[in-house]
Amino acid sequence: MNEQSARFSHGLVAALPVALGYFPIAFSFGVAASRAGFSVLEATGFSLIIYSGAAQFLAIALIAGGAPLLVSAFTLVAMGLRHLAYGPALMAAAGQTRIKRAWIWAFGLTDEVFGAALGEMARGRRFSEAFMFGLGLASYASWVIGTLIGALAGGGALAAFPAVEAGLGFMLPALFLALLLSILSRAQMPVIAVAAVVTILVTLAVSATSGILAGMLAGALAGAVRRRA
Repeated sequence: MNEQSARFSHGLVAALPVALGYFPIAFSFGVAASRAGFSVLEATGFSLIIYSGAAQFLAIALIAGGAPLLVSAFTLVAMGLRHLAYGPALMAAAGQTRIKRAWIWAFGLTDEVFGAALGEMARGRRFSEAFMFGLGLASYASWVIGTLIGALAGGGALAAFPAVEAGLGFMLPALFLALLLSILSRAQMPVIAVAAVVTILVTLAVSATSGILAGMLAGALAGAVRRRA
């Protein structure tokens, strides 16, 4: 096995916690999409193209509720803006300035994949695009397959297990929080505190989407100020 293949395999292995967390949530999304009247192909298409848990659940709620297309599109784009910061942040953490094949693996840079990549680097793994491709591919495959199976199971698949269905909604944030805590240091606490406070205040005053955007911007600014200080 050559070096690139070994790094790709390491990425697949590192993706295991993310993939195990993604599958049941994606299954739940497939069930919810089927319940909302979407076909198996349409539900799977959401995961193939959008690939964002919270945005996908919101999308089916907006579309099924008859929200205008432009409003739905703007809301989903706004929710996904935070992902624009993940690539530069990852490159900065890795000490990289130029990359060749970011277009291959950048699509898979979700909250949890970003957290897992940072965690691996914090534990001494050297950044490589082959590793990122393996990490992202396994996570993406788990999400799409979970959605497909959930959609095939149909809208009533979780009807007999309401507690399980309710609990699945907490798995994505819980998974991301676990990944975040694994790389947390005392120096990062002020930045996280600023982002958390701004997110809560703006969410209460305006909306959840605005809170996420404001918290992301506040955290980025606080991090930039801390690095320069």
